[in-house]
Amino acid sequence: MNMADNLMELPTTPLTGKVLLKRIEDLTHLSRREKAKHCGYYSRTKNNKVRVNLADFMDALLLAKGIPLDPGTSRDGRGREPTFRVSVHKNGQIVIGAAYTVKMGLKPGDEFEIKTGYKHIHLNQVERSSELLSA
Repeated sequence: MNMADNLMELPTTPLTGKVLLKRIEDLTHLSRREKAKHCGYYSRTKNNKVRVNLADFMDALLLAKGIPLDPGTSRDGRGREPTFRVSVHKNGQIVIGAAYTVKMGLKPGDEFEIKTGYKHIHLNQVERSSELLSA
């Protein structure tokens, strides 16, 4: 079966999300390029030849699996990306940073209960009662 015979089976628009993942499961016997083509990641040249868009296919596959390539809003004001790691400062303090508090939707005045373990610290947000909010 050549490429021209396969074109009738090819989708006209690229598959995304769960539909893409399901189609990949059905195409395990094909090469990566063939999978991309059968998931709609191709274009036609002026000579009517099929050109596979492998980079777009891989990007869509990662996104469908929940792995964004462009973190976008995860940067703080200085252009840094949160690393989910902190270190203890010379004064003994640990600073979490604004990128994390923004991501969690925290506001000034939000309170936490600290619970320590052998090698971990848990911060549990304390719910404010309606009495405190009205005072």
